[in-house]
Amino acid sequence: MRTLQIQNVSLAFGDREILKDIGFTMNEKTRAALAGANGSGKSTLLKVISGDIKADSSSLSITKGARISYLPQSGIVLPDSTVYEAAEEGYRRFDAMLSEMSALENEAADGGSRAMKAAERIAEIHDELSSSGYYDRKSRIGAILFGLGFTEADLSRSARTFSGGYQMRIALARILVEDPDFLFLDEPTNYLDIEAMIWLEEYLKAFDGGLMVVSHDQGFLDDMVNEVYELFSGHLSRYAGNYTAYLRTREEELKELEKRARKQQEEIEKTEEFIERFRYKATKSKQVQSRIKALDKLDIIEIPPHLRKLSFTFPPSPHSGNDVLAVENLHKAYGDHVIYNGFSFLVRKGERLAITGRNGAGKSTLLRMIAGEDTSYTGTIRDGAGVKKAYFAQDTENYLTPSNTVLEEAESEADTKDIPGIRNLLGAFLFSDDDVFKKVEVLSGGEKSRLQLLKILLHPSNLLLLDEPTNHLDINAKEMLLEAIKSYGGTVIFVSHDRHFIKNLATRILYLSEDGPEFFDGDYEYFEYKIAEKEAKFQIKREKPKEKSRNALSHEEAKQRRNRMRSLEREVEKLSAELDKLNSEMGALDEDIAKPENYSNAAKIGKLMAKKEELQGMIDAKEEEWLSRSSELEELNGQDN
Repeated sequence: MRTLQIQNVSLAFGDREILKDIGFTMNEKTRAALAGANGSGKSTLLKVISGDIKADSSSLSITKGARISYLPQSGIVLPDSTVYEAAEEGYRRFDAMLSEMSALENEAADGGSRAMKAAERIAEIHDELSSSGYYDRKSRIGAILFGLGFTEADLSRSARTFSGGYQMRIALARILVEDPDFLFLDEPTNYLDIEAMIWLEEYLKAFDGGLMVVSHDQGFLDDMVNEVYELFSGHLSRYAGNYTAYLRTREEELKELEKRARKQQEEIEKTEEFIERFRYKATKSKQVQSRIKALDKLDIIEIPPHLRKLSFTFPPSPHSGNDVLAVENLHKAYGDHVIYNGFSFLVRKGERLAITGRNGAGKSTLLRMIAGEDTSYTGTIRDGAGVKKAYFAQDTENYLTPSNTVLEEAESEADTKDIPGIRNLLGAFLFSDDDVFKKVEVLSGGEKSRLQLLKILLHPSNLLLLDEPTNHLDINAKEMLLEAIKSYGGTVIFVSHDRHFIKNLATRILYLSEDGPEFFDGDYEYFEYKIAEKEAKFQIKREKPKEKSRNALSHEEAKQRRNRMRSLEREVEKLSAELDKLNSEMGALDEDIAKPENYSNAAKIGKLMAKKEELQGMIDAKEEEWLSRSSELEELNGQDN
């Protein structure tokens, strides 16, 4: 079994110790997450392991011949080449072998005493290249690039002409092409849309080496890892299980830690009170000095920053009509590139509509048009009665004033009556003490996102428009936002590629693709199943682990089918109950219609008949939905028999 052992890793920047005597062991079955607050040293540790940074002390031992590949979070520099050529650099590991074979071919051609040995070595190299997939590299590189969202035409374009997000995808493709024994990925999903994320997850499930990943995508981590390493105050701790299991364990530990921290703070306050009270009394000087020394030596209990709770709720939503938003015959184009053509849909009160799809499909564009930020379209976008919108844009820096302090930015949006409570609200958003006097321009991406969310809270709304609200937020902050939106009394339309967020929030999904807009009603498992089915054609068919990959895929298909069947069973049961209720209403309505005082009154009978027609339409629609779900459930049941 291939193993990688890290020991005694220590590193300090100035007076600050980033890594303190860290050690752990990985093997080819390792599936680990590396967790910790921003700035805790996660990226630094990965760079030490990859050799990009030299530690003050470290020891690394690895099985002979085993290889490490590392994808950094930023700082990618691509060669001046095409996309295909940049990805093909993942095969540079064979350069020495190819050079050797070229030299041997000359020897073999010359004849002589060494020709036979040269020919034998050439055959060995050919076998090695063949078994490693080198001769099939074109199809493999293509499958990886297509899986990550590139088109055939993109492969011949210059890599440097792509956006930063797509350049990161090219770098990721190159790392995957390397096919290492140990893979270290720092935020690999940051710039991926949902299709590319699903493809990457399936690829990594079939990957037959050790994996360690840093990510703020809880759904991705839960599906990928079975252990979590937490980096806090320079020390590394291991937790068994996926990320959710780690959070549960950590929550219990955190309660105990907070209890100890409160007790310690009480003791500190008592000690400080004693010092202050008796500082100038000669008879107590010995005790005072003793307590001062004790305070200096005290290890202050710290709460890990990435586990600090972000706590807020949206203000009560004003009343709105049942039809919140109507989009009719929408047409939007950039030059010859048509984004929407005759697109219509209705959003009803209380819906949680997720908009997802490949980058460039028009998700943010649609949200900007709904928000009134973009009016260059034809067709109609009509708000319902009493609708009050709040819009969170992905480019938060354009909605914040860089020269303001955090406090000034919050106060600029608040009503006069709310200003006294702003400091408390900022504290709930993790802006405490001197943080409120930071300039907006020096804030991190996560801090800017939190500040923009806070500004939205200052104005009651009943339609939230959120464009990638989880970008730059750590997992804990995402979870708090998710809980806040779940309890929000209004309607939500949000753009997201965060599957955990969509799965736990959406009641309906709008999927934008080259085939046009498609709606999925409240069933994330089915939606993911259909996307995975679509992306499966780009999965890599490996020679050596072919059977393993096939088994992994069939297991995944079985899991998705079981999830879909459970979901369908719930839907069929729910639809049956709804049909029973509607049929009861129809029975009661027929009784009313049959009453003489009603059928003899033209105005009354007209209203009752109109109501019956409307109710019959609802029953027909529900029956059609019930029939569709029941047929699909029957079909899936048949596949198991």
